[in-house]
Amino acid sequence: MARVDAVANQKGGVGKTTTAVSLGAYLAARGRRVLLIDLDPQGNATSSLGIDKRTQTGSAYHALIEGAALGELAIPTARECLLLVPSTTHLAAAEVELIDLPDRERRLERALAPLRDEFDYLLIDCPPSLGLLTVNALVAADGVLVPIQCEFLALEGLMQLVATIDMVRRNLNARLDITGVIMTMYDQRVRLSAQVVEEVRRYFPTRLFRTLVPRSIRLTEAPSYGQAIIDYDPTSRGAEAYAALTEEYLQRTANGGGELRRAV
Repeated sequence: MARVDAVANQKGGVGKTTTAVSLGAYLAARGRRVLLIDLDPQGNATSSLGIDKRTQTGSAYHALIEGAALGELAIPTARECLLLVPSTTHLAAAEVELIDLPDRERRLERALAPLRDEFDYLLIDCPPSLGLLTVNALVAADGVLVPIQCEFLALEGLMQLVATIDMVRRNLNARLDITGVIMTMYDQRVRLSAQVVEEVRRYFPTRLFRTLVPRSIRLTEAPSYGQAIIDYDPTSRGAEAYAALTEEYLQRTANGGGELRRAV
């Protein structure tokens, strides 16, 4: 039975897509069968894996709105064991079209159900918002991975995200948990980075991953070459960080999660 994790943060530019793509690639490199679902209309996860979203005819939109089989929309990537449901321009309309559909919050959950026996991990790259696309991801997921940038405004909006997760858990998905909080763009030369990490640790004492993802030029460059960091520069600091994060993630998901922390 596959584990489903949504990678979510309504704040943009926090390394959400980099985390989803990198984690998916490293899991696949360890022999896990992974499906990455690009639920962001911007399609950055799709581009980051070297796939031209302009040429794709199917996306999660067709599963959410038209009832297409999600498995038939998945396409191979350059890395064995990693499949992708790409983003297309159609997905931008889904947020509006979902409003009038029955069970609008559960349509992704139903689409994912047949795939739980086909994969080990299903990762959902969410848009930088708390709209219906993200709510669909949270309802379908077992847990949430929350990337947070190591900068002054990192905690801005975090209360809203946790409140949304708690609302979904109480009303739509009782199993939903915060799988972990990932600190990204960490700069050990800047005192503020360490201060932000400590502040986040206060809010999530048992949910913060030990691995700190550094600010890295190589991580920034990799998407422009259509490659995950494991393929673009596997010896870089960013690659080493995501390799370590993947090991933590595997240990954490194998052991199961605790209850949602209402610390914020």
